[in-house]
Amino acid sequence: MNCEFMIASTPLPPYMPLPKAMLRLPVSNTAKVMYARLLEEILTRGTEDSNGILFIRFPVMEIAAALSRSPQTCKRSLNELEQAGMIMRVRQGIGEVSHMYILLPKEDAAHE
Repeated sequence: MNCEFMIASTPLPPYMPLPKAMLRLPVSNTAKVMYARLLEEILTRGTEDSNGILFIRFPVMEIAAALSRSPQTCKRSLNELEQAGMIMRVRQGIGEVSHMYILLPKEDAAHE
C-alpha cells in the first residue's frame, strides 16, 4: 500500500462512519467494522419501508466478500450486533434476504 504523511490541507480518503459509542460496546472488532460497513451501505443503498425507515438487503455472502471474512464469521458478528441492539433483522419469505435495519446509538450512550 502506498502511503503518505498528512498535512493540514490533505483531503481524507474515502471512509466509513463509526459512531464513537460503538467503541465501548462489548462486541468483537469484526462486528464493529461490520457495523461501519452496514451504516455506509444503508446511507448509500437504503430503501424506505412503509413507515419511512431505511433498511437494506445485504446477503451474508456479500457481507463476507465486502469484509474479506468467512460467512460464518459474518453470521457470528451479525448475531453480536443484533444482541447488542445495533441492528434488527426482519425475516422475509423462504429464500428471501432479510430486511436489515441499522440502529443508531443515542448520544447519551456514548457517555456511559
